[in-house]
Amino acid sequence: METSQMIMEAREYVKDRLKSEPSGHDWWHIYRVAEWAKRLAEQEGADPVVCELAALFHDLADEKIVSSKEEGMAAISSWLTDHGADAALVDHVQEIIGTMSYGGGGGRPMSTLEGRVVQDADRLDAIGAIGIARTFAFGGSRGRLMYDPAEPPRTSMTQEEYRSRQGTTVNHFYEKLLKLKDLMNTPAAQREAASRHAFMEQFLAQFQREWPGEEAPKKGRV
Repeated sequence: METSQMIMEAREYVKDRLKSEPSGHDWWHIYRVAEWAKRLAEQEGADPVVCELAALFHDLADEKIVSSKEEGMAAISSWLTDHGADAALVDHVQEIIGTMSYGGGGGRPMSTLEGRVVQDADRLDAIGAIGIARTFAFGGSRGRLMYDPAEPPRTSMTQEEYRSRQGTTVNHFYEKLLKLKDLMNTPAAQREAASRHAFMEQFLAQFQREWPGEEAPKKGRV
């Protein structure tokens, strides 16, 4: 099978699997990550096929979506093999997917340029206006409180504590999302992350101002 045909079929397969996913890890998240992965791959000189395939499949091994990471990885491997991917391509895609997750911030660095590209693309979609919307969508899908002033953000987490995802939605910004700007791998992603990070800071400042239910200061008021 030609590579272009495999990618087209991969897009349709993933779209069908995630089109009704309500947690912010839906097809449109995958679409945006794949588009950024292609853009970053071109700028960084990474293999565009590896980057796009890893971006397309990355959430199909996420325990937020599937029953276990191992089950998801096996299904991805089978799909790629059945559609003509050679062993080297399957291994590279799986290596990226298996190590790119934030996982509490303690994961090992990506070992290949393609991995760094796909990780950046995924992290860009976790911040900025889209990141804000996805964070509240995910919190709502898990029945979490939006915010509780009496519950401070956790300052450090193991991977198990991160995966448990206890806490409020607003705390997640401080526990993860505001840290992502400084974890970007590529120059283009670093530039894009800076503006998205600033937007999140503005949002959180406005959120904290509105939370007590007080009237906004009027112009000219002392």
